[in-house]
Amino acid sequence: MTRIRWGVLSTAKIGLAKVIPAIQAGTCGEVTAISSRHLATAQAAAARLGLQKFYGSYDALLADPEIDAVYNPLPNHLHVSWSIKALEAGKHVLCEKPIGITAEDGQRLLTATQRVPQLKVMEAFMYRHHPQWQRACELVRTEAIGPLRAIQSVFSYFNNDPANIRNQAALGGGALLDIGCYPVSLSRWLFAAEPQRVFGVIDRDPRFETDRHVSAILEFPAGTSTLLCSTQQVPYQRVQILGERGSIEIEIPFNAPPDRPCRLWWTQGDGTREEVRFEVCDQYTIQAELFAEAILQDIVVPTPLDDALLNMRVLDAIVRSASSETWEQVS
Repeated sequence: MTRIRWGVLSTAKIGLAKVIPAIQAGTCGEVTAISSRHLATAQAAAARLGLQKFYGSYDALLADPEIDAVYNPLPNHLHVSWSIKALEAGKHVLCEKPIGITAEDGQRLLTATQRVPQLKVMEAFMYRHHPQWQRACELVRTEAIGPLRAIQSVFSYFNNDPANIRNQAALGGGALLDIGCYPVSLSRWLFAAEPQRVFGVIDRDPRFETDRHVSAILEFPAGTSTLLCSTQQVPYQRVQILGERGSIEIEIPFNAPPDRPCRLWWTQGDGTREEVRFEVCDQYTIQAELFAEAILQDIVVPTPLDDALLNMRVLDAIVRSASSETWEQVS
């Protein structure tokens, strides 16, 4: 094999607008098939994107022997079950974040992967692969800002559409699973550790019963990370990384645009401020290429599934803390 043949489960917007075009723009893979619960929907999507095959069920796509890997952008509550079905069908899996609804849910997938060690599975945290984050991580690891002590993250947008899946609690909607998982992920990554305990505050929408505003403090051995995420707040995103001798601020940390340069600011203790610009790139293409290379070269994926499970444990602890109104250990 020199190229990975991809199949996509569902016609979710993120797949049609971002991930499928990004895979097609790469050199290591091509999307050959898409599926939907309705054949006409899959056919229309295939025609729009120039795909060879379309299926009126997810099972039919998984039964196609000419598909090597599956991209799973299904609703959160279906991530684990259909990822397991894809593994059972002999397919590699790139699954959208969050990997599941709870850590227990994610553990089911991790257990399933142990039965098929030859198959690759990865959670699709595309932000990690963007050069701006690779540079930020390098600055932290080399202590260019001194020892890391604090991270502050904000990620919000406004959506009060009752028909939108993000506002449906039974399907895994809400701010924490949709976007709060990003600040948790980057905090664990940059501190290179797991938080010892967390404190969370959650405000739920009285109509949807989803968490619409979430604030949390994560306590790490070396410092703290504070986060705010919201599905009913002015659209905004920013991350500040603070060390003993400097700081890093990332302008568009999560939805990095694929059509214009990105930038971060590195400020040193003496007040010197450097703007670092990054060439135009698509973080979804980079993610797909790295995953495909892991399959083709039979190497470890950039973000092993264990990391996804650890991330879910922190999210679970935030929910528990909001309920108990006290600090909760991460377990």
